[in-house]
Amino acid sequence: MKLILASNSPRRADILKQGGFSFEKRVADTDETLPDGILPAEAVEILAQRKGRAVPRAADEVLLAADTVVALDGRILGKPMDAADAEAMLEMLSGHTHSVFTGVYITDGEREILFHTETRVTFYPLTQAEIRGYIQSGEPMDKAGAYGIQGRGALFVEKIDGDYFNVVGLPLAKTAKMLKEVL
Repeated sequence: MKLILASNSPRRADILKQGGFSFEKRVADTDETLPDGILPAEAVEILAQRKGRAVPRAADEVLLAADTVVALDGRILGKPMDAADAEAMLEMLSGHTHSVFTGVYITDGEREILFHTETRVTFYPLTQAEIRGYIQSGEPMDKAGAYGIQGRGALFVEKIDGDYFNVVGLPLAKTAKMLKEVL
């Protein structure tokens, strides 16, 4: 069976490569709007499944799709719209513990596996200079919650409780275990 990654994320591709998987990337445009008040765990599962079902798959292919969100007190923080939005998000995360949820959808056409993983991340208190300097680097602009733990955003992290790779965008060990069931 051939593995198809239904994601444009270079971070997810890197994680899969690190896990020893070979794959092809195939992405379809999908609607990422969600109903108001949806819980973060539900949101990532819905979006991962939606992304996965939108990508064509041959009979000999296994498809993997994922979606990641950052949530603070149940409020989903997506990718920032602009620098001001990134600054507001980082100010909210400063000195607090938040959750990172990743939903994963895997299918071989007969079976569908859908799960999510939650990792808790605690930030040190941040200064305005740290926040603005980080935004000027451009790193936070394409990342949920306006930071990347695998980059300069790591400087803000006091501790994590859970799967590091989940925060990057794909819980590698659990995903690998689930892929073994269908590959």
